[in-house]
Formats: sequence, C-alpha cells, structure tokens
Amino acid sequence: MLIDLKDKLALVCGSTQGIGKASALQLAESGASVILFARNEEKIKQVVNELSTSRGQSHQYLVADFLDPEKVKEQIHNIIGSGKIIHIVVNNTGGPAPGTAIDADPADFLKGFNAHLISYQHIAQAVVPGMKKAGYGRLINIISTSVKAPIQGLGVSNTIRGAVANWAKTLSVELAPFGITVNNILPGNIDTTRLKSIFEKRSKDAGITLESYTKQALATIPARRLADPKEAGWAVTFLASDKASYINGINLPVDGGFTPGL
Repeated sequence: MLIDLKDKLALVCGSTQGIGKASALQLAESGASVILFARNEEKIKQVVNELSTSRGQSHQYLVADFLDPEKVKEQIHNIIGSGKIIHIVVNNTGGPAPGTAIDADPADFLKGFNAHLISYQHIAQAVVPGMKKAGYGRLINIISTSVKAPIQGLGVSNTIRGAVANWAKTLSVELAPFGITVNNILPGNIDTTRLKSIFEKRSKDAGITLESYTKQALATIPARRLADPKEAGWAVTFLASDKASYINGINLPVDGGFTPGL
C-alpha cells in the first residue's frame, strides 16, 4: 500500500523527540510538508534538518509551551493568517507528572487540561475551517492506553487523557460530514524519555534497580519488548492518509497487546 501525502501540510506537536518526532519524520517521508510545534527552538531546528525534502516539500516550525494555551493559540493563528491550510494535525505533548490522583494538587489538573485539552481545542478551532474548505482533514491525538484502563500511579494523566478521548470522539461525529476524521493513538510502553522517567520513579518507589524493574515490566507485555517510537509514527501516518478515510472516532492501541480488554 502506497501512502502519498504530497501537497498535504501537517502540523506535528511535541515534535522534538519520541512519538512526535517519529511521526514528523514518517509524514515527511510520505511526502507531506511539516510544521513542527514544540517549546525548545534549538531542538526543533535540529529536527527540521532531519525531515525529508525528497518530494519538494518545505518545512517550518512554531515555538510555544503548551502549558500556555494562549501562546499556542497565537502561534497557530499566525500560520492560518498567512493563508495556509493545514490538512493533518498530530496533537501530542508531554504528560502530567506521575503520582496518585488523591494526592494531586487541583492546580496539577488545571495544568494538564491547559497543556492538552485547551491547547488542542485552540488548534482545532484554527485549522478546521481550512480542512472544511479542502474537504480533507485529519486530527490525530497521541493519548495513552489509560483511556481503556487507568494506569496505577498516573492519576492526573489518566484523568486528562480520558477527557481528551471523549473530546475527540465528540469532534469525530461533528466533523465527519466535512471529510474530516478524528482518531486517537494509544501508545503503550514506547521507548521514550517519558517512559524512562516513569520507570525510574517506579523502581525507586519499589526499592529496586531500574534494570530489575524494566525486566519485570517487559514480562507484562505480550510482545516482551518496548516499542520503537517509529512504530507509533507508522500508525499516525496511516491514519493521516486517504487510505484511512472511513476510519473515524477510534482509539487505536499501539501497545504490543498490553491493554487488558478489547
């Protein structure tokens, strides 16, 4: 199956590392022009130089911290105001810090909502008019398997991720008549900086070495390994393409069979 995204413009958030970076690389490899969106300008510049231009694409970037939704709104409207139509959006940003829900400060929930749901809403409101005009749109949200089964020790994250999933499902119904799909990728144990930080905290709490904890964690995954971020990037690229035009409103686990349930 050939995925051809030539003449498509993709906005990829959290694109300096992990799943965001892998998605940006894969989308560019498939012919899309890419707008990277993250908070660290030096890292963004490095990733821009790694993106394929073999199909004559041009790439650019935006800088904002998603903890500041108004800055996100300002940056995305600058792009839309220049007349560009963004066909593909990959919503992705770092998750809330680990910890139990009962011990979380209410401010932690507000920070999580701002970084995820509110920032994503600003982006959607900015890009959807252009998608409607083009008759083509893909909103793809990188969330978590906690949407299907809450993960112990990630109280704030579980709450925020569930809200984003329900927001996305609602949008998928509202936007489907315009050729726009809204889907969620639910990463499991992906070899990212965030997963490493979670494993480090859990191993410390358990009083064992990181190596021992990692070995135990891998034993709970049917595939018996962590995923490479590019494996999530491939799923993103498929959902971004015309080959996924009738797939809408789904939660797609990329987890090696880890999630307990259908």
